[in-house]
Amino acid sequence: MEALKFAPRITHNMSNITFTMIKPDAVANGHTGKIIDQILEAGFTLQALKYVHLSRETAENFYGIHRERSFFGELVDFMTSGPIVAAVLVKENAVADFRNLIGATDPAKAAEGTIRNRFAKSIEANAIHGSDSDENAAGEASFFFSAFERF
Repeated sequence: MEALKFAPRITHNMSNITFTMIKPDAVANGHTGKIIDQILEAGFTLQALKYVHLSRETAENFYGIHRERSFFGELVDFMTSGPIVAAVLVKENAVADFRNLIGATDPAKAAEGTIRNRFAKSIEANAIHGSDSDENAAGEASFFFSAFERF
């Protein structure tokens, strides 16, 4: 039997990817398409995308770094309250550019036109997650997507 042959995988410099989640509030409010449009218009491309409802166990594992903080339970409750859209994005200087695109965690302090300024309701229901470092982007992307799901 002949061995299977595979096309070489497309790889990206670690500083050229970031991870995002459109949170349950923005999904429930029908903002998913508008948010993805804004991301693509800002020059990002999609390497992976999925629509999923997080289980409590998955949310607790993802946010485990915050386990000892007072807001952990509320965060897990919120993130399991409805489906999310997870994505790996590609662009040069991805993490910093995406953080600028989404705006401050508090939508009242987010710059005009940013995703949180446009679609978030509060600090807690802030519409979108964005990785805060190259290392976290790589880890978060790998948490949600296998190599077979990233293009």
